[in-house]
Amino acid sequence: MHGIELTPEHPTERLVDLAVDAEREGFEAVLLASHYFNRDPFVVADRIARATDEVLVGPAAANPYDAHPVALASRVGTLAEGRDDRALFGLGPGDRSTLSDLAVERDRPLRRVLETMQVARRLFAGEAVDHDGTFQASGAELEYDIGTVPVYVGAQGPHMTRMAGKYADGVLFNGSHPADLAWASERVAEGREERADSLDAPELLAYASVSVAADEAAAREAARPPVAFIAGGAAPPVLSRHGIDEDAAATVGTRLEDGDYRAAFDAVTPAMLDAFAAAGTPETVAQRLAGLLDHADGVLVGAPLGPDLETAVGLAGEALELATE
Repeated sequence: MHGIELTPEHPTERLVDLAVDAEREGFEAVLLASHYFNRDPFVVADRIARATDEVLVGPAAANPYDAHPVALASRVGTLAEGRDDRALFGLGPGDRSTLSDLAVERDRPLRRVLETMQVARRLFAGEAVDHDGTFQASGAELEYDIGTVPVYVGAQGPHMTRMAGKYADGVLFNGSHPADLAWASERVAEGREERADSLDAPELLAYASVSVAADEAAAREAARPPVAFIAGGAAPPVLSRHGIDEDAAATVGTRLEDGDYRAAFDAVTPAMLDAFAAAGTPETVAQRLAGLLDHADGVLVGAPLGPDLETAVGLAGEALELATE
């Protein structure tokens, strides 16, 4: 499966138009970034589902902290109702700094994600659920029929990636470089070794930061903001894998923490852009996507998409077509 991520920082009508364009370009899923400070991804996903014919729709890595996991499952169920199996539940631990704005402690993220997935599946199947773990539920059930909704877990570290390989329907691995996807594929394979025989093999998608434009320099410049957040929070083994100086990455992270975003973006190095984004012309991006697909089953084309969103959707579709020829 190949999909595209849209960010609800933009007006809903614009996102719907972009989703229609994405379906026309051959993308099979349109997922919505999930942050409290943007528009509600479920409302936008419903509008997109009404305007499109076949694409899967849902949140990209909604977190089970700013809403109770049972309530989150019900929101997914509402999206799924009457959608002819077009709903997808993207689930992830959320961003620690964003959740801290809400005074929410992101405690035991792996367990929280796993328990949310397991409870959601039982609720979708029509069960009444009692649960006592990272959250509590007593006799919780949904009073309407849902059926099966695939759960794709957003992952980056080894433990979450391995867990997703063991339990989830799919893995949205946050990576834009073939070396990272090769590593992720090994972790997913480790999880699959312990996977129940009743579960189909999980799908590994490269959840890649993509910036594509006719002008290579403009595409790379547009990729600076997402790359800054990735590099500033990257673990030392990831930086080492790409030969990125830890002090340089720490400088980016410190400037982000200080709220000096312009300085943080300016501190992003060419090596960081190469490691943490697929940025350039359609031909350049196609080469990178082809490298990702050597290790992944599909690609989720993520932010920023490009300096011009409307143009970028079409160019991303062109790059994906070139990558899969």
